[in-house]
Amino acid sequence: MHLNISLSPETLFHIGSLAISNSFFWLMVVSVFLLVGTFFLNRAIKMRPGKIQNIVEMLLAGAYEFVETTVGDKKVARRAFPLVFTMFFFILFANLMTFIPGQAAVTIKTAEGVVPLFRAIIADYGLVFMMTMLSVLITQIVAIYVAGPFKYIGRFLNFTSPLNFFLGLMDLIGEVAKIMSLSFRLFGNIFAGEVLGAVMLFLFPFFLPLPFAFLGLLTAIVQAFVFAVLTLVFISMAATVTEIEAESVK
Repeated sequence: MHLNISLSPETLFHIGSLAISNSFFWLMVVSVFLLVGTFFLNRAIKMRPGKIQNIVEMLLAGAYEFVETTVGDKKVARRAFPLVFTMFFFILFANLMTFIPGQAAVTIKTAEGVVPLFRAIIADYGLVFMMTMLSVLITQIVAIYVAGPFKYIGRFLNFTSPLNFFLGLMDLIGEVAKIMSLSFRLFGNIFAGEVLGAVMLFLFPFFLPLPFAFLGLLTAIVQAFVFAVLTLVFISMAATVTEIEAESVK
């Protein structure tokens, strides 16, 4: 028995020139499960809700109130809530699925050797990077919509004075830095928790890994919340700060 830790996901098989990794395979399984679950949940909605529907509605209402309180603008909250809540729920669900017992024991033999069939989705930086790009891109779209394309570009390329030009470049660097900070925070914490749990389970198979498993569970919940809230804050700042800047120019 040996401990196999890989920063990148392992390839299971190929469909033509497309390599199917274990994290991508797990992503497809989780996505299909969520789509099917959402379909049946939507069909089960009734005018007189039962216990499960009451719980779901209470959770959604509480989440929306949190978003509205954080943003402070009902119009922005209504538009941002579907994206932010979807990101939170997807990351949370994907993280919790890694705690299903026995996943590490399910392996498949490939040309590269025996590799695990399942891998934590959020421990694949490629997926995390694309989610972060989506978050930052939507933030920029909001900023352009509020201020207009010319004022948006002028925020970063301001030639009225050397100081304003320098501050504009700093703003541009800050927007790019959002990609790194968001993606590395989520990926780093989830991947580190996965590695720590695997090492402790390898060294001490019984009892001792339990506290680390609870720590990993807490990290899975917190990181999903942090990613969603930071996305919400970025969107809120883009909507409010850019609007203030646009009014000041007038």
